[in-house]
Amino acid sequence: MIRPFRLAALSLSLVLCAIPALAQSQGAAPVSVRTSAGPMTLETVAGGFENPWGLAFLPDGRMLVTERPGRLRIVSRSGTVSAPVAGVPSVYASGQGGLLDIAVAPDFDTSRLVYFSYAEPREGISGTSVARAKLTENGGGARLENVEVIFRQQPSAGGSSHYGSRLAFGRDGTLFVTLGDRYSLRSEVQKLSTHIGKIVRINPDGSAPADNPFAKTASARPEIWSFGHRNVQGAAIDPQTGQLWTVEHGARGGDELNHPEAGKNYGWPVITYGRDYSGATIGEGTAKSGMEQPVKYWDPSISPAGLAFYTGNLIPRWKGDLFTGGLSGTRLVRLKLDPSRQRVVEEEALLTELGERIRDVRQGPDGALWLLTDDPGAGRLLRLAPGE
Repeated sequence: MIRPFRLAALSLSLVLCAIPALAQSQGAAPVSVRTSAGPMTLETVAGGFENPWGLAFLPDGRMLVTERPGRLRIVSRSGTVSAPVAGVPSVYASGQGGLLDIAVAPDFDTSRLVYFSYAEPREGISGTSVARAKLTENGGGARLENVEVIFRQQPSAGGSSHYGSRLAFGRDGTLFVTLGDRYSLRSEVQKLSTHIGKIVRINPDGSAPADNPFAKTASARPEIWSFGHRNVQGAAIDPQTGQLWTVEHGARGGDELNHPEAGKNYGWPVITYGRDYSGATIGEGTAKSGMEQPVKYWDPSISPAGLAFYTGNLIPRWKGDLFTGGLSGTRLVRLKLDPSRQRVVEEEALLTELGERIRDVRQGPDGALWLLTDDPGAGRLLRLAPGE
């Protein structure tokens, strides 16, 4: 059921509105990079973001960019960055928490609805929530109106880690939401009575679709699509098949690429290819009956973040390939799938010379790849396209 959300406290709104628009990054000349598809140009379109997290394109080609401290910006193609959009609810901006992903409704042209995920403060603790709101623009300013929380991860938890949380609309208009194990609640991941370590599938109003795999299972959360996940930070729909794909963080090693299917168990924390941060083993090994193997895993970790299929004509050699960013890996990763769209047959590490944490990757309407680099005060919006 949709629950109206109270707008942020007046004091917070005044602070955000007082923050001026960011200027386009100056002094960052385009960089030429070598790739398997030939020479590319990497252009800094805008800079000065504070931990940018999520990127989404509006139908007119402008972009929405979230900043983890709780700000939403609108960026023009030329790199003009707006003042913070008003009406964003209060977020738990600590550690990995804050304003996270954003997605434009499939019917945005008529509804003007946007969906966003965030770490919601809940009486001293927090949890991943998803809200939707109408984006309005008037007199040069923008705001979110009629903000409604449509989903809340349960239970809430202390700490500030492993919120997830990517959003991806399926072909049928349902919304996939990735949810982390909150680090301290890994014992809850295998339980269907919680949202911890799950991917959920909801209708646009937040209700659970009747054909979800556990919709009729006693004591199970009806929103659950798949379970056994640690901290999924990338999600995308394969445009060829409609299949959901995800990337998730392991501990020390064991980052995974998966295509989560309805009702299936992806093993965490019973099976993993990673080790605990202390070096200790986790769970029972790398395989167990009834638990799925990843399509691919990384050891050592690259901390994959953001996920996008390339469908454009601007870079024909990469058409159909999958791209993810690397946080600790400081790279853009290209993954080529086999004709069945089930296995990775080629991997290419790109932009390693950049040395920056890549938080999100999207294909733009211009056919270029657009990236967000994650930095406390100097995050950038980058465009990667064929060089001249």
